[in-house]
Amino acid sequence: MNINAIPQIKNTDSGNFFVLAGPCAIEGEEMAMRIAEKLVSVTDKLQIPYVFKGSFKKANRSRIDSFSGIGDEKALKILRKVSETFHVPTVTDIHAHEDAAMAAEYVDMLQIPAFLVRQTDLVVAAANTGKVVNLKKGQFMSPESMKHAVQKVLDCNNQNVMVTDRGTMFGYQDMIVDFRGIPTMQNYATTVLDVTHSLQQPNQTAGVTGGRPDMIETIAKAGIAVGVDGIFIETHFDPAHAKSDGANMLHLDYFEGLMTRLVAIRKTINQF
Repeated sequence: MNINAIPQIKNTDSGNFFVLAGPCAIEGEEMAMRIAEKLVSVTDKLQIPYVFKGSFKKANRSRIDSFSGIGDEKALKILRKVSETFHVPTVTDIHAHEDAAMAAEYVDMLQIPAFLVRQTDLVVAAANTGKVVNLKKGQFMSPESMKHAVQKVLDCNNQNVMVTDRGTMFGYQDMIVDFRGIPTMQNYATTVLDVTHSLQQPNQTAGVTGGRPDMIETIAKAGIAVGVDGIFIETHFDPAHAKSDGANMLHLDYFEGLMTRLVAIRKTINQF
């Protein structure tokens, strides 16, 4: 897939990687607009093609009382407002095949969660919208097996598909990134590295997922050095009080510094 297929994408001639970034979940309009304004400012400055990410609802929760969303249509309308205000494309994840057509009315890219990427009806429903489809690699799947998920989208006559590595389960409560998987999956589609989710520590006894945000820069730098096409980062101005995945999110204040260093690495790599 050519990243230029995403409507409104900017700065595609910079030679940079592209970025999917934003909060884990849409908690409200003010927070979404505040985060988007900062991310757009930084990516414009550094000439990084940018897609705003935000989940309109969360289905994979550890506990029944975990935050799941502010209402589907309300959150989707906020995503559309972000796109119209800042002139950037948006991506959100879907969890049931009936979500595909609804979400496609508001966003430019539909994301299939890692734990659902083998669900054929879900993948096909996303592909049939004609939107860009971002397939998260299952935590339980090899990089090689992602070619079958990609093929499902292609078989629906949709060429706009990409894959995202979000780590592989390593025991019960940890994730590991096998960087050999990036060039492997690039044989099938444009490939993204989900930096923050690969640092999750799921299945905690408290019922709240943990994480290692101190390792975000390490994983991101390694991905850029390996040559990944894009990176995925969840960020928030107050991760400690974020309503979802705060334990592994990047603080918004650190986004520009990290992106600056990653751009420098990519520029160096591009010289060879």
